[in-house]
Amino acid sequence: MNHPLILVIEDEESLRRFLVPTLTGQRYQVLSASTASEGLAMARSHNPDLVLLDLGLPDRDGMAVLEEFRSWSRKPVVILSARNQERDKVRALDHGADDYLAKPFGAFELLARIRVALRHTLPADLADPVVQGGGLRIDLERREVSHEGRSVKLTALEYKLLEALVRRDGKVATHSQLLAEVWGPGGEGHTHYLRIYMAMLRKKLEADPTRPRHFITEPNVGYRLILDGRGD
Repeated sequence: MNHPLILVIEDEESLRRFLVPTLTGQRYQVLSASTASEGLAMARSHNPDLVLLDLGLPDRDGMAVLEEFRSWSRKPVVILSARNQERDKVRALDHGADDYLAKPFGAFELLARIRVALRHTLPADLADPVVQGGGLRIDLERREVSHEGRSVKLTALEYKLLEALVRRDGKVATHSQLLAEVWGPGGEGHTHYLRIYMAMLRKKLEADPTRPRHFITEPNVGYRLILDGRGD
């Protein structure tokens, strides 16, 4: 199981103490930040699968954080805020938030909203979230990967890279596209990241990593994933 990474940007320490164990108890990976600047830095360096964002941050309004995050990422954002007026909710949703939870809220409602937001990240053109071929099976909804019937554990970045290739449906993904999707703005120009993580995926998911059948290099362009094992 490759568990989604959730970034919590919340300045209230007591709420962070509630959120972090609640989320890790559901096997999510969790990062937390208490300021806007710290949260945006973590978002850029870790490219989380979902952000829980408080609007009342000490160094910058959460709405400005949402706008900046939306300038380079489409990953879901769930607002957590004591501002429970309808106009505040509408403004946040209009600025790109995926959902809005007014404080106080319960753990069950929070987890349900997170599950819905993560499900909505599946592309509309993938009618079936399970793709397979050539001995590989990838379940994008459950975030499970297997090779020749054996479950394979991937790191968060390995899974993000695999997912980005799966979504191309056999088409070439350029270096710049993969770096932006997997590493965010901080990855721009660092093509060596791709070489390192592609080698890791091949080691885990190819029968012979030195002669890859699935993870195909397009010289000077990028990579593509071939699930039937043909590189032509």
